Amino acid sequence: MRNFELPGRSLAYAKGAMAATSHPLSTLTALEIMKAGGNAIDAAIAACAVQCVVEAGSTGIGGDCFALFSAPGRAKPIAYNGSGRTPAAAEAAWYVRHGIRSIDRQTPHAVTVPGAVEAWATLTKDHGRLPFREILAPAVEIARRGYVLTPRVAFDLANQTSLLCVDIGCSETFLISGNAPKAGSVQRQERLADTLELIGREGARAFYDGDVGAALARFLADRGGLHTSADFASAKGEYTDPIAIDYRGRTVYECGPNGQGIIALMIMKILSRFERSGSPRDVDNLYIEVEATRLAYAARDRLLADPAMATVPVDYMLSDDLASSLAAKIDLNKAIGDMPPFSGTEHSDTVYICTVDKDRNAVSFINSLFHPYGAGLMEPKSGVLFHNRAQSFVIDPEHPNCIAPRKRPLHTIIPGMVYQEGRPSLAFGVMGGHYQAMGHAHFLARLYEYGLDLQSAVDEPRLFPLPGTTTVEAEAGLRGSIVEGFGERGLKVQAPRWPIGGAQAIGIDWQGGVLVGASDHRKDGCALGY
Repeated sequence: MRNFELPGRSLAYAKGAMAATSHPLSTLTALEIMKAGGNAIDAAIAACAVQCVVEAGSTGIGGDCFALFSAPGRAKPIAYNGSGRTPAAAEAAWYVRHGIRSIDRQTPHAVTVPGAVEAWATLTKDHGRLPFREILAPAVEIARRGYVLTPRVAFDLANQTSLLCVDIGCSETFLISGNAPKAGSVQRQERLADTLELIGREGARAFYDGDVGAALARFLADRGGLHTSADFASAKGEYTDPIAIDYRGRTVYECGPNGQGIIALMIMKILSRFERSGSPRDVDNLYIEVEATRLAYAARDRLLADPAMATVPVDYMLSDDLASSLAAKIDLNKAIGDMPPFSGTEHSDTVYICTVDKDRNAVSFINSLFHPYGAGLMEPKSGVLFHNRAQSFVIDPEHPNCIAPRKRPLHTIIPGMVYQEGRPSLAFGVMGGHYQAMGHAHFLARLYEYGLDLQSAVDEPRLFPLPGTTTVEAEAGLRGSIVEGFGERGLKVQAPRWPIGGAQAIGIDWQGGVLVGASDHRKDGCALGY
């Protein structure tokens, strides 16, 4: 039970429907959509569209998304992969020929064709109840009339000023005379409002085809990108089978590769080889989580790629034999030193949303630009801010995640869902770029190994081993207690540059008929229900 004498948040409870997001306007929008007759899919996408406006540094229609959707009576959730692909001309040899050995952030080469809008339209058409225009209407109104910058949004904006100054569209939209506005300031995005309104009225093809799609492709091509109108016109996501493991008596579902949900499951399988007790903040317990994470991420950087264009050994990665052999490598006295070099980019930000409606449809939904404000490139007429997801590719023809035509990169964003006794018991997700796989395992361990409630598990201080290194970022609540113990084993502990990730969760108590929600204090949002 929460200690009411200490700062913190109470769990949210409701009988009807619930939403948990990282922005208050987004949570309120989701509830209003469900009260108006929409279901959990409608609510999640409406909430996300709002966040594309009010939390523009974390997500946008120029980004990608993944979703897990559970409908009553289904034995497992439906998964949707809304990640975008490279241009058809994106041959690895082209980058080598032009002296590009890695992909820089604020360049058109960091941009794959955004997949989010196509995913939204497909999910609402197949599983929603409301017209697309009604789902996007709140975001249109907020973008046009203006919105107030919340503290975490203002914090992220201030950290990206130097990036945004370089691009005219970004600087005119988000900055004032080259400076980041403070929390409490009002912003508007009228051009984005027009684009969202067009999408709501005419559908996703209005984004990918016609004037908008042509303008997006031309903007990138004019800056040296390989994108064409045909690349945008061919954008399409896909339904996939989710992957799953049994963990502490429950079934944990993730979207499969090219996302890193498989890495979260690998970490859980390694952790399940250890009988841990005591506090989740115990040095030994945290050390085991760090080493399990380092091992799983090393496998990620060798093996994870787009399964349509490379062999990803899913069965092997989730095998009991591999989990046992990796667990056996963990020495409680000395950190593993021989890890392969990390080939990706630093961890970043996104938005995660979960919704459950009165009929107990449940949605776990994540939408991202990757780094805060993505590539820092905005097409000025449409107000579309592009992501930088292609930075996750490598330029090495021998690597499964090498850039190639019409290929999806290794993706960090992962929605999660837990089933118990054949039905969903938890929709959850963790934000924070590369941290997310560890974040899933860290969060569920606190629930199912240490018995914390949802909000307490979200509130626990976090740590993250920077992949390919012996450096561990740790929040203030942990640094003092682990720096010596970790140092003796060969791990360096340092402060993170910003809070590690964020999280939202909704639990379903089927017997009591109650929903239970939690939301992360590291963000501005909340969990609410009715």
